[in-house]
Amino acid sequence: MRTLLVAMLLAPVGAAVAGCANGTDHPYQIRHEYTVADPQFRRSIGSLLGPPLIEGNATTTLVNGDQIFPAMLEAIRSAKKTINFESYVFWSGKVGDQFSSALSDAARRGVTVHVMMDSIGSARIAPKYVEEMKKAGVQVVKYHPLHWFALTFFQERNNRTHRKLLIVDGTIGFTGGAGIADEWSGNADSARHWRDTHYLIKGPVVADLQAAFLDNWMETTGDVLHGPAYFPELEKAGEQSAQVFKSSPDNGSESMELMYLMSMAAAGKNIRLASAYFVPDHLAERTMIDACKRGVKVQIIVPGAHIDEKIVRPASRARWGALLKAGVEIYEFQPTMYHVKQTIIDDRFVSIGSANLDNLSFKLNDEANLNVMDEKFAAEQIKLFEQDRARSKEITYEQWEHRSFHQKLVPIDDLQPESFRDRVEESKHGRWRGENWFGYAPGSYVTSANKSSVCAPAAPVPDKNARTDQRRGGTMLTSCGMNASAA
Repeated sequence: MRTLLVAMLLAPVGAAVAGCANGTDHPYQIRHEYTVADPQFRRSIGSLLGPPLIEGNATTTLVNGDQIFPAMLEAIRSAKKTINFESYVFWSGKVGDQFSSALSDAARRGVTVHVMMDSIGSARIAPKYVEEMKKAGVQVVKYHPLHWFALTFFQERNNRTHRKLLIVDGTIGFTGGAGIADEWSGNADSARHWRDTHYLIKGPVVADLQAAFLDNWMETTGDVLHGPAYFPELEKAGEQSAQVFKSSPDNGSESMELMYLMSMAAAGKNIRLASAYFVPDHLAERTMIDACKRGVKVQIIVPGAHIDEKIVRPASRARWGALLKAGVEIYEFQPTMYHVKQTIIDDRFVSIGSANLDNLSFKLNDEANLNVMDEKFAAEQIKLFEQDRARSKEITYEQWEHRSFHQKLVPIDDLQPESFRDRVEESKHGRWRGENWFGYAPGSYVTSANKSSVCAPAAPVPDKNARTDQRRGGTMLTSCGMNASAA
């Protein structure tokens, strides 16, 4: 018998979100003192986020699977010495088969291949793919596999590697939003083919992409990969200034949030934001509103009805009221799932990579982004942004304010997708244990009073202040709560 459909109220919870603002008792306070065009901006992000922007790079934009996957596979097939590959999503299917075969072929011809996949995000990969790669000589590691009775279970279940990195021979790098799955194939030409962007990078900054991969590889295996096969001397490849930075709960977890806040605070003309999972906390919301007050045009594209994680849409919409009232323009992409993750500031500064504007990226996941300071590259990204905006529907404040009651609700079944049950069953100790997506037992409610359980890693038992009602199966979550599997 299907789980009883129970509506979830996803309302703005200012106090709870403010409590999630950062890891200190004092929320960030970033004043607008300069723009991204000012050399001071480069010095500030280079010092606070590190490493500094490096000159001499070239970044090629790859739009949708029709461009993304052929470029990545070509790089893998042309590898001579090393391949380092990290992905949150690596699923069975046509695309997964192509990549596992290409990686296996590379290992068989003598290339040293390391693959790291997230144990939850990639739980939908059939064992035969992993076995094929290992048999060929590929070193395959799963990040934070689930061990139900380990003391670190709840912490590790929420801390996922969301990074999407491919580095070949230490000279060519890829990053962006795409996972290895059939959903990313095609050209966003149907509801089954997602819209996303990935990037091919050459130049000195590739060494920093390599270091981002090695961060989790060393944590998981202890194996320090170094030498010319991984860090060769890199020649100038273009004119772009670029910076790679990474964040994780264990080391610099606030840098991703700090980057978003600093870049938006430095905006003087415009902010263009593309986010697959847009659930801003109080600080991000306030920073965008402050930008509007000083005359900055803020435009945001998010998924529409086609979204893989149903709970995200009402959670996101719950935060829109103050933004729309302040003049922020919000658009919902119509044709298919919109998975782009990108920020463009003042037609000059672009941040691309794995991070979303939500507390999963800010607080729980391991993320890696590439920042590019280049007007020509920014113009190329703006053109794509405008093309996506033309295929989107603008949501006005009046529409938001008068949306129907049922649009504010989502059934409990959307919290327990079959895919997650499958992932649990495929895990090492896997069998469905009756928990919902967030780790709470059916029958519990989580309200704004329980902000720590929503914004922090899930606990097995809700806070004593949370309201419970065993007569109903289901979970009520604030807009701060999101599941740990968003791609």
